[in-house]
Amino acid sequence: MQRKSFSGMNCSIARSLEEVGEWWSLLIVREMTQGMNRFDQFQKELGIARNILTARLERLTELGIVERYPLPDRASTEGYRLTPKGEDLYPVLLAMLRWGNRYKVDEPPLQLVHKSCGHNIDPLMVCNGCKEELHRRELRAYFTETAW
Repeated sequence: MQRKSFSGMNCSIARSLEEVGEWWSLLIVREMTQGMNRFDQFQKELGIARNILTARLERLTELGIVERYPLPDRASTEGYRLTPKGEDLYPVLLAMLRWGNRYKVDEPPLQLVHKSCGHNIDPLMVCNGCKEELHRRELRAYFTETAW
């Protein structure tokens, strides 16, 4: 069964899914946010088949989400790290973490701690202007003129 392409849709969510909607991709990004950078680490931690991991890393690299770099401690071995585009996926992971902690597990297996103050955090979206927490019903969506 061939997957539908969302690349032609004029929707930011659909186009984002086109790039990172396959579940292994976000799990690889998650591992990179936790400091992993080597193929063997990803394979061991995720239990992913080598061919699938290779394909996902190649795709993430082509998309500019991940980049290869030489590992200083391992001759002729490359590591993987997030690019700024990849780093910008971190809030997506935080939103999924918050939702999963709330609805999918009894006891959250991971707690996030704000380094500067030491408090546990619950990731949430806030308004750029007033800093209040955002809720769907308090938002208004509108199309820009360029959307048409």
